Amino acid sequence: MSEWAPKRFWKAANVARVDTGFAVQLDGRGVKTPAKTPLVVPTEALAREIAAEWDAQVEKIDPNVMPATRMANSALDKVTIQFAEVADMLAAYGDSDLLCYRAGHPVELVARQNEKWNPMLDWAEATFGAKLEPRTGVIHAPQDKTAIARLTAEVHALSAFQLAAFHDLVSLSGSLVLGLAAAKAQADVEEIWALSRLDERWQEEQWGEDEEATALAERKRSEFKFAEKFYRLATET
Repeated sequence: MSEWAPKRFWKAANVARVDTGFAVQLDGRGVKTPAKTPLVVPTEALAREIAAEWDAQVEKIDPNVMPATRMANSALDKVTIQFAEVADMLAAYGDSDLLCYRAGHPVELVARQNEKWNPMLDWAEATFGAKLEPRTGVIHAPQDKTAIARLTAEVHALSAFQLAAFHDLVSLSGSLVLGLAAAKAQADVEEIWALSRLDERWQEEQWGEDEEATALAERKRSEFKFAEKFYRLATET
């Protein structure tokens, strides 16, 4: 038996300015989230991205090809009602940031980590006044509390829609610093993603690619790039 999916029932999706932002509408009627919250977003650009997803549906609605809609739903139904908890969870990545855990050998990998990751840590210190110290090995060692507090303040300053995207930027990369770098457009999003994959790429160079791991990494790369796009759309004025 095929899985049931709701059918398209509207002729056109559109965007309307409302008191709290920009509403996505189907034939003039507002769309609602799974929790029955009006689908109203902070920018016209984001609303048009979502409306385009609805317009692209053919016979049946497929949420799998509607990433902007899904992320906006998450921002409204989940992030908004537990903002502090989500922000604190993501800020906690700073205390065990990927960029701070370094190999002790071989010397070539150590050099590559230093070359590629140190500039990002330097950027975080210069931009946020948060100095994170690299460690050798994988055993956790706490970072300076003042540094973590400053990074935490940056995360809490985001909007709910930005935080929804930021969740994926941080969790997919394993790094609060790289998530902030993507949010602040410190470097090209592909370059930032490559930095998060430095260790994996090293292993591939030594032992060859694993098809399953490569496919998973490609899926995560696409999700990371979309999160960066959503963040931009949610930020534009």
